[in-house]
Amino acid sequence: MRVSLLALGGAEAITIVNCMLLLFGGVAAFIIGMNMMGSNLETAAGKSMRRLMSKATKNRFLGVATGAAVTVIVNSSSATTVMIVGFVNVGLMTLAQAVPVVMGANIGTTVTAFVTAISTTGAEFQITALFAFVAFVGVLMSMIGKRDKIKHIGAILQGLGLIFIGMNVMSSSMGDMLSDDGIKSAVEGVFKAIGGTGGVPSWWQIIVLFLLGALLTGLMQSSAAITAIAISLASSSLISLPMAMFIIMGTNVGTCVTALFSSMGTSVNARRTAIVHLLFNLIGSIVFIIPLAFTSSYIANFLNSFIPSVSWQIAIFHMVFNLLTTGLLIGFIKYLVKLACLIVPDKSGAAAASDEHEMLDKRLLRTPAIAVGQVRKELTYMGKLAFENYKRGLNMLLTGDMGEVDEFAKTEKYINDYNSYISSFLVKLSLLELAEADEKKVSSFYHVASDIERIGDYAENIVEYAVRMREAKESFSEHAKAEIKEMDEHISELYKQVAHSFADIDLKNIDNIEREESATDDVCKKMQEAHLRRVNENRCSAEAGAIYLQLAINMERIGDHLHNIANSVKTYHSVI
Repeated sequence: MRVSLLALGGAEAITIVNCMLLLFGGVAAFIIGMNMMGSNLETAAGKSMRRLMSKATKNRFLGVATGAAVTVIVNSSSATTVMIVGFVNVGLMTLAQAVPVVMGANIGTTVTAFVTAISTTGAEFQITALFAFVAFVGVLMSMIGKRDKIKHIGAILQGLGLIFIGMNVMSSSMGDMLSDDGIKSAVEGVFKAIGGTGGVPSWWQIIVLFLLGALLTGLMQSSAAITAIAISLASSSLISLPMAMFIIMGTNVGTCVTALFSSMGTSVNARRTAIVHLLFNLIGSIVFIIPLAFTSSYIANFLNSFIPSVSWQIAIFHMVFNLLTTGLLIGFIKYLVKLACLIVPDKSGAAAASDEHEMLDKRLLRTPAIAVGQVRKELTYMGKLAFENYKRGLNMLLTGDMGEVDEFAKTEKYINDYNSYISSFLVKLSLLELAEADEKKVSSFYHVASDIERIGDYAENIVEYAVRMREAKESFSEHAKAEIKEMDEHISELYKQVAHSFADIDLKNIDNIEREESATDDVCKKMQEAHLRRVNENRCSAEAGAIYLQLAINMERIGDHLHNIANSVKTYHSVI
């Protein structure tokens, strides 16, 4: 006889409340464990992730493999997709390169289902007890360990243990709740109304189950957590394997919500990446949900014939479904891209111009190891702008042609704004868990940004000298111009050597850098001595002479700041 929830007595109601609270606590422990393990694996595997991302651009199959591998590392397909949106936004990946990685992320996330299946199979108490002890070992390592690497390994073990503990709490709470016949009948009644606990769901029930999986995943922003709950429900015989299949398909669509939200306010291609993620999962679900509606019972019987555990059956279905979806759509990447371009059209005018070079995307903070590498690229770009402005200023001073003054002012403002933005980004980055080498890089980047900004300031001084010379109708002698050009040759060579050293973390040319920096000091002294000779010989006006001396000092200081940037590489080169 069916028993409604309202007909349950006080004791049963209290049991339900206690079990539900434990269920939510188990979900919380599971998610915390995933996040802890994923973030620390990511920190420990920073170099590996950078190598994986560089390989992702080779071909679509490497892209799929990269997406799967990175998702296993960070333990979340949502995190991987959000990461990819950030990469596309700052130009680390093109849209076409990002699509296979997104596909691979769907495959990588299925590993969590197998971890969950292990915790609910056979002697689950012994398995959970083993991993609970692993978590304890992790706590000891984090407390006692002196090195960052040991602490990260300890945190990984803690996260792994919490995943199993969370699953055990969920399974135990379900078991305790169903130990009472009245509660079991009432709960079974609820699930029978949705889709039945033993048979094949009807069409409307399939839609409800699919939407339920998508909605809950979107709300919790974790397909792994909903998959774990589905496995726990199936293990307790509250839902059938066919019901679980349609819930799992819904989670694939629900996990797109995180990337869609993350793409708001990003570049056009970044938003298209999130749309492609949604299209991929929607098309895969639509293509397979119709045949699955007619064959789910046969698939369930087939899996039952050689796999007794429903937990493993769900995990295998989850992986096979994502593999088939990827295999089906990997040949249609260019069409997915075209469809995304139709949904998110190109910008025009000023809006398009603002997309040409995005500042550091805060979404990169989800991947500190790669964020550090991107800061280096942005500092290299900022240094290029500062050096170009120096050359503009010097050209205006030597020729008297002020035609580039507006472009100079625009670039100088950009450098100042960019310096503030990078400094703010570095503050946020420094608060995250970083590897030892990355910590040293972030610390040095503060000084590099300041050095680049100072080079821009000295370039601004040179433009002011050009304005003063023009207003006073003064000009330098040919000898003075030759000395200025000699100094400029050394600074230009110094910049070339330093830019290579900083961008590639390469100190092989450090001797050349030292030699060029020393040459700027020597030429500065030579310029000062030559100026004194010209003054004594009355071959130099007071205004031109004063500007010449200030110029010599400014150019020599530009060399000093370039030298500082090269020296910054020494602070972390030895630990890379």
